[in-house]
Amino acid sequence: MSKTLVTGGTGFIGSHLVRALAARGDDLRLLIRSASPATHLEPLEFERINGDITDRRAVRRAVEGVDSVFHLAGMTSMRRGLAERVIATNVDGTRIVCEEALAAGAGRVVHCSSAAAIGPAPAGGRADENQPFPVSAREIPYVHSKHEAEAEALRVAAHGLDVVIVNPTFVLGPNDPTGSSMGLVERFLLRSIPVYVDGGINISDVRDVAQGHILAEQSGVSGERYILAGRNFTLQRLFADLARISGVPAPVLRLPGGLAVGAAEAIERFDLPIPVSADETRSATLWWTYTPAKAKRELGYRPRPHEETLVDAVSWQAEQLGDRVGGDPGVAEQVLAAAGGAARLLGRLVPR
Repeated sequence: MSKTLVTGGTGFIGSHLVRALAARGDDLRLLIRSASPATHLEPLEFERINGDITDRRAVRRAVEGVDSVFHLAGMTSMRRGLAERVIATNVDGTRIVCEEALAAGAGRVVHCSSAAAIGPAPAGGRADENQPFPVSAREIPYVHSKHEAEAEALRVAAHGLDVVIVNPTFVLGPNDPTGSSMGLVERFLLRSIPVYVDGGINISDVRDVAQGHILAEQSGVSGERYILAGRNFTLQRLFADLARISGVPAPVLRLPGGLAVGAAEAIERFDLPIPVSADETRSATLWWTYTPAKAKRELGYRPRPHEETLVDAVSWQAEQLGDRVGGDPGVAEQVLAAAGGAARLLGRLVPR
């Protein structure tokens, strides 16, 4: 029986991966922060090691005697004030996990990176694994951290570590134990996304991404990266699909990207409460759109139809929210709705 270590096993992707590995028959060991509950993984059998990926001694205990490592632990936040913590967790944590795995003689390491580490595609296009990382993407600390974490993994690989990198896109689906990964769907169902911008996003299914990790362990080429992607959407199209599935109205006002980012930056400068940070707003204006062709060709990755992903994501999130779904958006959105209607009318009246 294979001894397998998973970091980040209590998270969204991680918990789905742990269940898939348990079904495969692996002898599981999970590195889990002391304060993190793991009750949602019951009744699975696994050995728990308490610790953080930035704690080298804890990581050393966790990698001892394992045959393979799935490294998923990290931070995904773009919130203001968390940049240093995000970089320390994602970059330093990845370096420590990879260095200790190599020292312990562990077999293959599958490093869960992000499509963000590749950077956004040109507007209207699709990026692949060979796209040069855009310099402008370094301005977003989370994106920069994922790119640098890959560099750390490959640096250790140059010293003999067998590492394969997977790059999931924006992941949705059922059974999110923390609720954070499904925040977009939650905010949509609560009608707390009053405006949107032009931008693109690729949606992948958490169940497919978990399986993609296993395929990478089995068939991936050492030192290579594989984008685990599903369907590309514009934000307008994604919100329209979510509205059709859920019956909750889509956001009514589309703002120019520069205006939205400028407003978010101004609000942050005055230290006022804001539902999304300037980095999140800036990110939303970009095209996080990708092709999974390499993963399909080399790993046998087969993402399910996007409709199944969205239906299951909405159904699960709606069940968590209960009668809060589609609640009164309040006066603020009524004002925005009126502004959106006026903007659309003006657009029809003014020659282009």
